[in-house]
Amino acid sequence: MIRCALRIPKDFHARLAARAAADRRSINSEILSLLEVALSTPAAEAESPGDDPASPTPRPGKPDPSQA
Repeated sequence: MIRCALRIPKDFHARLAARAAADRRSINSEILSLLEVALSTPAAEAESPGDDPASPTPRPGKPDPSQA
């Protein structure tokens, strides 16, 4: 298994931690589970990130690709 350092905002970490606790998983296992689901969805069927009201808003200073 490959180690990967990930920097995320505190509020995002809190959301991950809460979801992991609800699913009785470690944060690492929760991230792997979420990535597996996201990557197993065919691209043609995947929703655009802008379509999901739970999607995080773009970070300040970064262009919002859904507005292009």
